[in-house]
Amino acid sequence: MASPSPARNPTEVQMSQLVLPCHTNHRGELSTGQLLKWIDTAACLSAERHAGCPCVTASMDDIYFEHTISQPSVSPAGQRDGRSGVGVGQVVNIKAKVNRAFNSSMEVGIQVSYEDLCSGKHCSICKAYATFVAQGSLGSKVRLEPLTPQTEEEKIEYSIAAERRRMRLVHKDTLKDLLTSSPQETERETRDGSEAVPAERTRVESVELVLPPHANHQGNTFGGQIMAWMENVATIAASRLCHAHPTLRAIEMFHFRGPSQVGDRLVLKAIVNNAFKNSMEVGVSAEAYGQEMSISRRHINSAFMTFVVLDEEGHPRTLPMVAPEPGDGERRYREASARKKIRLDRKYVVSCKQTEVPLSVPWDQSNKVYLSYNNVSALKMLVAKANWVLAREKEKVRMYTLEEDKFLSFRIEMSVCITASRAFSLLSNLRRRHEWDSHYVSAELVQKVDDDDMIYHVVSQKLRSEKKPQDFVILASRRKPCSKGDPYVVAFRSVTLPTHPARAEFTRGETLCSGFCIWPESEEMSKVAYYNQAMPGYLNYVTTNVAGLSSDICSTFEACEKFLLKNKHDLISRLQDF
Repeated sequence: MASPSPARNPTEVQMSQLVLPCHTNHRGELSTGQLLKWIDTAACLSAERHAGCPCVTASMDDIYFEHTISQPSVSPAGQRDGRSGVGVGQVVNIKAKVNRAFNSSMEVGIQVSYEDLCSGKHCSICKAYATFVAQGSLGSKVRLEPLTPQTEEEKIEYSIAAERRRMRLVHKDTLKDLLTSSPQETERETRDGSEAVPAERTRVESVELVLPPHANHQGNTFGGQIMAWMENVATIAASRLCHAHPTLRAIEMFHFRGPSQVGDRLVLKAIVNNAFKNSMEVGVSAEAYGQEMSISRRHINSAFMTFVVLDEEGHPRTLPMVAPEPGDGERRYREASARKKIRLDRKYVVSCKQTEVPLSVPWDQSNKVYLSYNNVSALKMLVAKANWVLAREKEKVRMYTLEEDKFLSFRIEMSVCITASRAFSLLSNLRRRHEWDSHYVSAELVQKVDDDDMIYHVVSQKLRSEKKPQDFVILASRRKPCSKGDPYVVAFRSVTLPTHPARAEFTRGETLCSGFCIWPESEEMSKVAYYNQAMPGYLNYVTTNVAGLSSDICSTFEACEKFLLKNKHDLISRLQDF
């Protein structure tokens, strides 16, 4: 008898839309504005399924469009050219479900794909994350019930949602720090045969009257409609620079600052902030006011959109340069350069699959948020895996293994009579690890990035197969629980620092993913677990322990327990912790 399939997530919403001529632009492509409406609708329905009450869009995270949905060309013989994409009459499939609920907000994950009904081909369009806020009567916030993930995928998304939330909250600070550390005068690019176009020529201002068809079921202006209007004016601004029809490639986070209602006038403004060699950034904002003669306007939304212009072969064309206006124009020009760097860091570090990220990623202040995110989320993904197998058990110590395509990972855990917060404080300080881990010789604190992230230079004992001791440059990222049931997390990964290059007296080692998770079991008991995704140079040591030919790992963990018990009431060491 076949085993029953897992229960479907109760918040999951599936939407399938047939692309009609009214949904496309002048090139026969599905309008991005129309797609944003569908995305926002599906995400809102998912959020309201969990909240049980009306929800409003608070933000929509960066959206990278992988494909456009275009009108297929037809050969003289009447055959469809499948290389040209999918056109009118094809299907857009959207799946949305709540990844995690916080106090009064929740993250909804959205996956968008298209389906060619003639060939049966499916292709991804984009993936996005939206934040919704539940609202009660008179606009009051509603406290949400926690979400319980069921599948491995849901557990991973649930765990990493807290990290994505943390990134959203510090995004402005990241941009500010980058601009502060960069030269005040941004170097202007020169391009052969082109003159700089004054940014003022690309400026667009348009007004829309909010009518009943533009409202959602709560009477406010539908968030997807506002995003569609913003995309429209941004496209016009981009067209004025390149004198061609641009293609939208990415949208920086939409941030809804406040609502608007039926009868409001929305003023939509857009301008090209900066043009790079093959792409341009357009800044767009939306303001609302109630009466035609009203002076006061409410800033309700803003976003930054990246456009390219494609040639006949689908390759990006070189764009004209932009000459910014003095004052605010110069500021927007510099901020656009900073945002481009942040987007590249985020796409490179955050969006890549873990196995595609180089081991020792170069460290600098501008990408610290994304490296920290990657460090913690990689460990959380490893923790959420479902196929751990108990390999050894020695008294209180249990050792598990996880075999995947390219990695052998191990987890070792025990219950310790210590509060979780105290164990977290002791284990996140690598300067004390030599007190219980005989493999560590020393750990020098190289840089205290902030209260949650620190970089250490670690020297370890010489392995039997090595002629020299190993050294590591390690980013240690620590997180306290975001909500009840979350563990304390201490994650480690290798980074490179110009101040600490590889030296002749050491063999430079690397770690991709390792660290501690600590769960409180009671007021005085905690489950302490250590995870490690074994690298090739470390593999023989791990397999020897897994096979029972050595008890070194178990003995080290037992020494860790003694260290925790010895120091759990040490007030002096508490004061010294960070």
